[in-house]
Amino acid sequence: MSVSFSAGSIENLKSRVDIVDVIGQVVPLKRAGSNYKGLCPFHGEKTPSFMVSESRQYFTCFGCGAKGDVIEFVKRYYNMDFVEAVEKLARDYGVTMETRNYDDHRGEYYEINRMAAQFFYDAFTKKANRGYSYMEGRGIAPATLKKFGIGYADGEWDSLYRFMVSQGVEVKKLQELGLVSTSKGKCYDRFRNRVMFPIINTSGKVIGFGGRAVSPEDNPKYLNSPESRIFQKKNNLYGLNISRKAAGDEGFLILVEGYMDVIALYQSGVHNVAASLGTALTENQARLIHRYTKEVVLSYDADRAGRAAALRGIEILRKEGSKVKVLHVTDGKDPDEYVKKNGRDAFLELVGNALSYGEYKLESAKLGYDLSSDEGRLDYMKKAVEIIAEMSPLEQEIYKKKMAGDLGVAESAIDRELALRDGRRSPQTSETRRQMRREENAPEAREKISPLEKTLLKLVLTDDDYLPRLAEEKDVELSLPAQDILEHALREKERHPDAVTDTVQLIEGLPEPESRALQQLMEEIMLDPEHEKVYEECLKTARSEKLAKREQEILTMLSMADEGGSQEQIRQMTDELMRIQRERKNLR
Repeated sequence: MSVSFSAGSIENLKSRVDIVDVIGQVVPLKRAGSNYKGLCPFHGEKTPSFMVSESRQYFTCFGCGAKGDVIEFVKRYYNMDFVEAVEKLARDYGVTMETRNYDDHRGEYYEINRMAAQFFYDAFTKKANRGYSYMEGRGIAPATLKKFGIGYADGEWDSLYRFMVSQGVEVKKLQELGLVSTSKGKCYDRFRNRVMFPIINTSGKVIGFGGRAVSPEDNPKYLNSPESRIFQKKNNLYGLNISRKAAGDEGFLILVEGYMDVIALYQSGVHNVAASLGTALTENQARLIHRYTKEVVLSYDADRAGRAAALRGIEILRKEGSKVKVLHVTDGKDPDEYVKKNGRDAFLELVGNALSYGEYKLESAKLGYDLSSDEGRLDYMKKAVEIIAEMSPLEQEIYKKKMAGDLGVAESAIDRELALRDGRRSPQTSETRRQMRREENAPEAREKISPLEKTLLKLVLTDDDYLPRLAEEKDVELSLPAQDILEHALREKERHPDAVTDTVQLIEGLPEPESRALQQLMEEIMLDPEHEKVYEECLKTARSEKLAKREQEILTMLSMADEGGSQEQIRQMTDELMRIQRERKNLR
């Protein structure tokens, strides 16, 4: 059941809750003119630059740039998503929220998986079994096993199947969730003779399972639930339901490869740890991590595959605005082995010495080159220049010095190599900006798709020529559901570049409520035959709305700047305000 709040109830909540009271409970505030001032909770500072406006019900930090209303503060401070923040405020202040529930039968699937997890847990804990012996042999304590809900699928062919059917569960749903399979008209358990790791999302719902074989002859070693209505690997991380608070408290998340790495580290006292689900890190997973912490330490295996995964992960996490470091264990093939052999403190020392993303990329680039030879150093330098060219100017200065020192060459030589490159890409593409904006704009996106967005989506799905243009348009800031529809359409176009966009297939491939929204807009929106005229008018409107939003932000910050901002900051904001007002006038 997906939950959305009506716009009226959100406004009612914000009118009933005083932002000064909410922030004042966790941040010491002092009156500063018409506003309140304190030390920013989102970055370390000794001189207060964090301002709260009672009249505008708005906060801003002139140090790190954090800003927003009371819901945004609760999201940031408590590491919550929009719905969680609204529910917390409503609960704390006794406000009843008007909700809209979209029933796509997910609740029933969650309940089936919960029953299966309990069945596996009972089999694991209530009688002797090979799964428990295996985990005991791996040094995992009973308290840790219970914390992660570890279970056991016995060696029988249909234990789970018979239990579920006896509870009235439809066989079709068991098949859809990948709990049972069918062959020659007979049903049998998909997981047999395996330690079972329930995969639980951050809302506490069991969405799938990972099964580890306990007999060498059983293949594959790991068997995971297939993709289903409630389980998509790209959207989830193993253990994050347990570790998200620790990640926020520690200021970073350690991302590992396997279930056992998470469990072993957690047992050792390293609680800010999670794992990707057997696949390369995805943008959705990076976005999920960014909700709880802005720093990540990648701890993948040190083999070729682990290094390749780390290099891909670095780029994906940085696109999402995360600060990334990488470590490889030095004694043992993975974090599980290392922490058992050397202990928590030794592992944390590795974390402390993790390489920054630039250092790691340059170190990885050295592999395969003989740096003792002039030819090898030259080949490496050319590759390293490609890496440095992708960095920001400040980062380039740092890593040019490091590279020059490592190779014994002049920085001017590296500068000349960089100058020879054509079309150096900006470190922040339009796609990066959109992705970094998604979490910030998620609250507004949950309510509805705007009329402007409906027109643009109808246009790009009617005329394929506009699809890539809209995807790269920096002035159009789509809401989250509209962005999801656009990205889904782009993926379909990549798969079938020569085919006309099939909106029926798009609708069927989207979750609720986006599929219903797309169906409605395709039926309701009528386009002018002159598509270019429609597109240009939409861009003009989008630009005007973006400027208006920024104008209001600046006006709010200027009203608070007398007590918190420097004269230079005030001058810069005033200059930007005048520029925006001129541009809005020209658009009109």
